Amino acid sequence: MASTIQHDGIIVAIDEAAKVRIIQSDACSACRAKSMCLSADSKEKMVTCEVTPEQRDTLHVGDKVQVIASERMGWKAVTLAYILPFVVLMIVLVALDFSIGNEALAGVIALCSVGVYYIVLSFFREKIGKKIQFHLIKT
Repeated sequence: MASTIQHDGIIVAIDEAAKVRIIQSDACSACRAKSMCLSADSKEKMVTCEVTPEQRDTLHVGDKVQVIASERMGWKAVTLAYILPFVVLMIVLVALDFSIGNEALAGVIALCSVGVYYIVLSFFREKIGKKIQFHLIKT
């Protein structure tokens, strides 16, 4: 069976899909001394999850659930969000540095190319959202 990524969450809204609030935290947040430590960090995230008609009948706002995604989906998201922009940045930076010879201008244009990458990526948000899906299990 494929590896999965799991987070505990609470349903905040449900219709055709469920909106789930998850607490994404680093390793320190589970520590008892986190109130005295400045490095402890946790973030609330809202995730939209597909629900089946059967789940829609049994799930209610406020229910505790487990949000599950395959590890493959996680790697796909990391690739789109971090790895590909880095590759775009490096290719544009190296190509422009060799072609125009001005490092400052090449750097500015390379950074702008990453901005363009994210703008283009945002146009495909719905298509990507259909491929990267989360599922729920009631806990």
